[in-house]
Amino acid sequence: MNIDLTGTTTRQIQDALTQSRHLMGGPAVGMVLTLIIVTDESAQYDAVRAATEAAREHPCRVLTVISRDPRGGSSRLDAEIRMGETGPGETVLLRMYGPLAEHADSVVVPLLMPDTPVVTWWPGGKVPKVPAKDPLGRLAQRRVTDSYAARDRLGTLAQLAGGYRPGDTDFTWTRLTNWRSLLAASLDQDHDEIVSGEVTAEPDSPSAELLAAWLSIRLGVPMDRSVSEGPGITGVRLATTGGDIVIHRPDGRVATLCRPGQPDRQVALMRRPMSELLAEELRRLDPDEVYREAAARFAKDLAGGTTQEGVASEPVSATAEAARTEPAKDEAADQGRDHAEGS
Repeated sequence: MNIDLTGTTTRQIQDALTQSRHLMGGPAVGMVLTLIIVTDESAQYDAVRAATEAAREHPCRVLTVISRDPRGGSSRLDAEIRMGETGPGETVLLRMYGPLAEHADSVVVPLLMPDTPVVTWWPGGKVPKVPAKDPLGRLAQRRVTDSYAARDRLGTLAQLAGGYRPGDTDFTWTRLTNWRSLLAASLDQDHDEIVSGEVTAEPDSPSAELLAAWLSIRLGVPMDRSVSEGPGITGVRLATTGGDIVIHRPDGRVATLCRPGQPDRQVALMRRPMSELLAEELRRLDPDEVYREAAARFAKDLAGGTTQEGVASEPVSATAEAARTEPAKDEAADQGRDHAEGS
């Protein structure tokens, strides 16, 4: 069911949502959170589609805020309501014109689901310097950005790291879940002392920088960065006193794990679509301290122009590290959208 409202108000939108639920035979709301998407017309289609797919696992009300030119004309609010098309959630596209576009929070607040968490997501490259201080970011327990979509990827990630507040996260970190799980499981097995490492990826890969920072912190060794043609991260090498532990993934689908004295093993390590990244972030609303540590290390090294220098820490543990974020399904389809898949 689709409902278009032109020149409307939040009260009329609420009434339309209630009436639509009754007409569809669903008087109970049954949604677990509100997802606010802050985007523009060019990116809203992919973002809404990803949110709709994620809503199958996390039924939610999706409020898509699309701000039009705030400099001219009078304030106007247009709304498009979508219900029951592909999932149990509700999707509302809010197009704001004129000065109203600068006060989107005043429109969004009356439409939030009562007594449920709020997540704010900026899918494009334009993100606030401090998401927690943004009017729509202040409404949320979880704030999700994507540095990979920015024009200056590494600069954007460093900026977000400097403005980090509990509840912030970035898709460049979410893309590392399977890499971190595989590395943690590999290092839980007996191995010789690790003395150095290297992460290989496409140029300006924020995910690769975070992975190198995380490994440096956890292993207490220097991590180098080398450049490949991609896609995303193509390899990790950990030099030990008994030989190299290598994970090589040249095609973005299948990785080869090589360990000294053991036969090579192939492992599914697919690049994941945006919908799976979003669904993973909606599973947890608590602060991600591991992301904070890795982002802070990357920003410090970038500002100082230094290589990754490890700080002595306990080795990676599969139970301690991989359990923090649930691994995604290996059979995830690669949708081929580079702006959505950075690793």
